[in-house]
Amino acid sequence: MSITDKKDKTTISVTSVISGDDQSYEANKGWFNNFIDSFKPADVDKIGMNVDEFEKLTVVEKANVVAANAPLKRALKKRHLQMIAIGGSIGTGLFIGSGGALATGGPAALVIAWTLTGMAMFCTVQALGELCVAFPVAGSFVQYNTRFVSPAWGFCMSWNYALAWLVTLPLELVAAAITIDFWDSSINSAAWVTIFLVLIMFINIFGIKGFGEAEFVFCLIKVIAIIGYIILGIILNCGGGPKGEYIGAKYWHNPGAFASGFKGVCTVFVTSAFSFGGTELVGLAASESENPRKMLPSATKQVFWRICLFYLISLTLIGFNVPYNDERLLHNSGAAASPFVISIVNAGIKGLPSVMNAVIIVAICSVCNSAVFAASRTIASLSDQGYAPKFFGYIDRQGRPLVGVGISFLFGFLCYLAASENHSTIFTWMLSISALSSIITWGSICGCHIRFRMALKAQGRDTGELTYTAQTGVLGSWFGMILNALIVVANFWVALFPGSEADAESFFQTFLCVPVLIVFYLFWLFYTKDFNFFVSPADIDIDTGRREVDLELLKHEIAEEKAEIAARPFYYRLYKFWC
Repeated sequence: MSITDKKDKTTISVTSVISGDDQSYEANKGWFNNFIDSFKPADVDKIGMNVDEFEKLTVVEKANVVAANAPLKRALKKRHLQMIAIGGSIGTGLFIGSGGALATGGPAALVIAWTLTGMAMFCTVQALGELCVAFPVAGSFVQYNTRFVSPAWGFCMSWNYALAWLVTLPLELVAAAITIDFWDSSINSAAWVTIFLVLIMFINIFGIKGFGEAEFVFCLIKVIAIIGYIILGIILNCGGGPKGEYIGAKYWHNPGAFASGFKGVCTVFVTSAFSFGGTELVGLAASESENPRKMLPSATKQVFWRICLFYLISLTLIGFNVPYNDERLLHNSGAAASPFVISIVNAGIKGLPSVMNAVIIVAICSVCNSAVFAASRTIASLSDQGYAPKFFGYIDRQGRPLVGVGISFLFGFLCYLAASENHSTIFTWMLSISALSSIITWGSICGCHIRFRMALKAQGRDTGELTYTAQTGVLGSWFGMILNALIVVANFWVALFPGSEADAESFFQTFLCVPVLIVFYLFWLFYTKDFNFFVSPADIDIDTGRREVDLELLKHEIAEEKAEIAARPFYYRLYKFWC
């Protein structure tokens, strides 16, 4: 069903939650007919109010109602969310991109950039966890921008986030084909691209269950590989490799800790942000999890361990084991430029570089899978909020946003541009669209959390009604938002002045995301004539979409849960705090 708000000229797609147990359409038709029927539209009979009541709502209120009643399947289990939180964003940014960052900034720049970005990321995920547990609605933080800031900002950020993931898919597919060249460069890359594209299509046939199971396996492999490398890296650094050479911290002295001083550190921030991209997906998946209230807090806490263990420790070892002036970091491509592979090759270990290359391919497949998931859900949310044609929100009986998935794969076919003579220029400009998107998205999530707390205060309510509150509090969100803003400013300087003089091409290749946001905002102003950039805190809707509607009962349950934890031994309370 769709309803058009004549006053605001905004079309809203109205949907409803369909129980995961509702499979009446499968009655004795046979598996093939059931499979075909599963692509039919989900039933959308109820929105909890009649049409007349719905038409009286504002655009923001309509978007909140629709997001709270989207027919997505709640099939993700606790193990899926936890593994996505721990290893979901580990991909080419860490395995390959860190090599270029090491060459540009040096080992100290790696540690500084990833530490600061990790701090901002931790504050962001904590804020996102609080919001998603309270409002496990379709679109997650994409929809929160409309709810807590304004329709204008929601429109800009939703399209910005969708575009970032749409261009990520072809970029990662090409990266997968290049990685294969580590073993055999004689086969045309188009053949490998096709194989990976078909694999991702096959996974997404199974909807959220396919995504969850595939990510669980992909992330498990990545986590095991990183832990294995950390152990190996320590052994190699201490002289336990085949060559028996003690490395220690000699590369921090010669060639040095910094490659290009302060500007080099600022340059590395883009790569560090890219490597953390996708961490927020644990929030996007909340609306499709079985019990966000129980599962999401644990998943968000475990992001801390990913940042410390998988990023900071592994990259510190990379800085110890690979000199930043190693020519392979910049002159090689694919896995051959990975500092993880280079450090193993330097140690004289045979066989392991191929194993690491296989892990990199798994990581790329994981990112491709996440790209389709994120882009398709964001496209459906755009339709729900009235920011895109209503057919973009088509969701079938298995909870698959089919149009969103289809658009994602249409962009995926851009990977065949790799055969073009100008493919390098094309992909550089595609990458520029998503380069800073993650940082701006994280800052916006922190801003939404701040606005949510402001709304609670303005409406005479407090955090006592929240099942989960961010461990970093609202101050953590201020810190996260300011730090993300400073990272954007640093990148503005580096993009505009890559050398001693200003360079327009370099600026737009790094900073294109910001002009794109400005274009989206100007389009919004021209189309809607809505100049209101902030919704008043007193008018923010802090009820629609909450699964626990009896606040007094909820407060009582929260108090009982806290009392139960407080009565447990110290080691259990410590475990619950961190995990």
